[in-house]
Amino acid sequence: MTTSNEPELPTLRPRLLLVDDQPINIQILYQLFQDDFEIFMATDGQQALAVCERESPDLILLDVVMPGMDGLEVCRRLKASPATRTIPVIFVTGQNAPNEEAAGLEVGAVDFISKPISPPVVKARVKTQLKLKALTDQLRDLAFVDSLTGIPNRRRFDEACSQEWNFGRRHNVPLGLILIDVDHFKAYNDHYGHQAGDATLQAVATTLKSSLRRPRELATRFGGEEFACLLPSIALSDALQIASSLCRAIQEAGLPHELSTTASVVTVSAGVASEIPGPERSPADLLKQADACLYQAKSQGRNRAIAALPDGA
Repeated sequence: MTTSNEPELPTLRPRLLLVDDQPINIQILYQLFQDDFEIFMATDGQQALAVCERESPDLILLDVVMPGMDGLEVCRRLKASPATRTIPVIFVTGQNAPNEEAAGLEVGAVDFISKPISPPVVKARVKTQLKLKALTDQLRDLAFVDSLTGIPNRRRFDEACSQEWNFGRRHNVPLGLILIDVDHFKAYNDHYGHQAGDATLQAVATTLKSSLRRPRELATRFGGEEFACLLPSIALSDALQIASSLCRAIQEAGLPHELSTTASVVTVSAGVASEIPGPERSPADLLKQADACLYQAKSQGRNRAIAALPDGA
């Protein structure tokens, strides 16, 4: 038998949210799942929504009858939000009439369990829904991944940008965006061939992905030789610093580009924008700012990052 001095990595456990206005009911479910799940708890609808936004659980066991916002309304709001609509909800409730079960399924629940619960039945149904969610997540991830570079694609960018924009509006924090274009890429393809061009795009994608380290930062392939990086909760000056470091990282990779009039290696240009989302603005406005700055970066010689001036500057 072989031994290793390396510590074992912890196994990530599914994240389960228990929502019930009666603490005793939460305690029963907690005892049932504590060994196999990372558990979060809420005793009212507003608290449940806040936990979902903050923790993104894999599954929710939700009571229907609660004071204030009931479980049906909680489920409606979860399904209306792009950030939480894919979280499966199982209603666990004392209601057991067919019309009540139908109402729960109509608002988006995946299952309906009546109280008093049978522990083996609850565990089996939770296990089934987690398996289904895992399969759904795999298919969803495939739809959001660029097949050439392996990083998120334009579709994923659009979704994430909308989510982060709404987050910034709610919490009054900025959203940064960097648009990046590979300099003289047509000349590169014409000279080295499309296979070499594909390899270069893959190398650029890898560099961008490895260079972004803050939570929720996202590097995506925007289209062709263009990439986009989302930088949540970041000021313009900091976003510009990151963009400049990305430009340097690409140049320092040292990929030869004999036909470039900018440098002897592959370089990129970047346009940077950041703002606190306002009621009269949209993600399209942020994208327009970054795109205009990208055009300036190209006009000023390429291999550089240019940032949008704040309003009034």
